[in-house]
Amino acid sequence: MNKLISVDALSWSVNKHNILNGISFDICQGDIIGIIGPNGAGKTSLLKCLLNQHKNWQGTIKLKNKALKQYKPHQLAQIFALVGQNPPAIFDLKVYDVVRMGLLPYKALFAHDNQADKKAITQALEKVGLLASQQQFFNTLSGGEQQRVLIAKALVQKAQVLILDEPTNHLDIFYQHQILQLVKALNITVIMTIHDLNLAAQYCSRLLLLNKGHLVSNASVTKVLNPELLSQVFALPCYRDDAQPNGVPRVYFYPPSDDNHNHAVTQRWQVTGTTK
Repeated sequence: MNKLISVDALSWSVNKHNILNGISFDICQGDIIGIIGPNGAGKTSLLKCLLNQHKNWQGTIKLKNKALKQYKPHQLAQIFALVGQNPPAIFDLKVYDVVRMGLLPYKALFAHDNQADKKAITQALEKVGLLASQQQFFNTLSGGEQQRVLIAKALVQKAQVLILDEPTNHLDIFYQHQILQLVKALNITVIMTIHDLNLAAQYCSRLLLLNKGHLVSNASVTKVLNPELLSQVFALPCYRDDAQPNGVPRVYFYPPSDDNHNHAVTQRWQVTGTTK
């Protein structure tokens, strides 16, 4: 597979507090990467560095063998599409208009749409199953529907890399699977942060496990979801069940039973803090 993104010795700090520490990994075209780890591990910070939203990061990030910092904002907007944890507060815009915003990296806000533009918008809405809702107002949709609209916008944007920050946050089980099935079916490179390890196992091709700003593991689902490793990172006993109908391992955490483990949990809370 073609190497799309290369990260080497990436570090980022705030007020002399290290958030990311010497992280290195590669992403190939077509990968679906899940970034997992406890709160405060640096997951969202890593995404923002990849998008060059944090300007003071150290190390090397290359996109298509070219330094990330050499790209202009509109060039990055033609490659990356971001779907955040919480949909933006978009008022008085209909679904069609939100999806149309995917054209902005290529044309002015009030420029007229040609037939190719209109076709791209229609096809994107059809792909996410919202063609019939194109005249509804965005803020009247459910959380899952709003996520699908933003994915349609990314399709119109012709993004080569879709970046999702907790795409299943606040969604019920049905919409969690619906969104991730849709993302997987797009056949583009995907990088997502995700809290639910079992959803990550089911939909990701590879996992990056972060803890306290360090990359603990970068490997396949079966290698990263190692009970001993997960127990160390999340400070809870962990059990893995490989006897699943879909062949994907499933992990379970359960409350610790001894005071020593409780002490370890307290220490982790004190050290980790709340920075993402």
